[in-house]
Amino acid sequence: MEFLTYIERGGIIVYILICMNIIGFTIMLWKSFVFFKANKDIDTISNQLIEDIKDSTYFQVAQIQSLVALKVKSLESGLNTVKLIASISPLIGLLGTVIGILNSFDNISHLGLGDPTVFSSGISLALITTVAGLIVAIPHYIGYNYFIGALDNIEIKLEKIILDKI
Repeated sequence: MEFLTYIERGGIIVYILICMNIIGFTIMLWKSFVFFKANKDIDTISNQLIEDIKDSTYFQVAQIQSLVALKVKSLESGLNTVKLIASISPLIGLLGTVIGILNSFDNISHLGLGDPTVFSSGISLALITTVAGLIVAIPHYIGYNYFIGALDNIEIKLEKIILDKI
């Protein structure tokens, strides 16, 4: 069966998953550029934070951590959407599974079990949407965890640079 046929047979559930996939990959692409720039400009960012610290009359490690956490929090925007897509796309695929099985049993109740295609078409829909949900979820789950790890690395670098310069 051709790829576009699978999409067509998956119905509205697959189209919803495709939209979620486009949104998620757009965010991950955007975040790739943002994180690349943040890693490249880490010295500039740390110098700005050091100036903020020097402007205060006293500072503590907790204050440094708070300033770094604020900067990192701004880098985190959009990642919750990626996490949400990774979390709910298998559930939406499962919804398609339930709908497909329901259609199978509905067709059987109307047409009987004489024709196996009556049952198999609904099961086919069920499997297509399940696979589509997983295809969307897996790369978003991996992407989310990659970016969280990158955020942790940026935070550690910033704290280290600031503490070394003070």
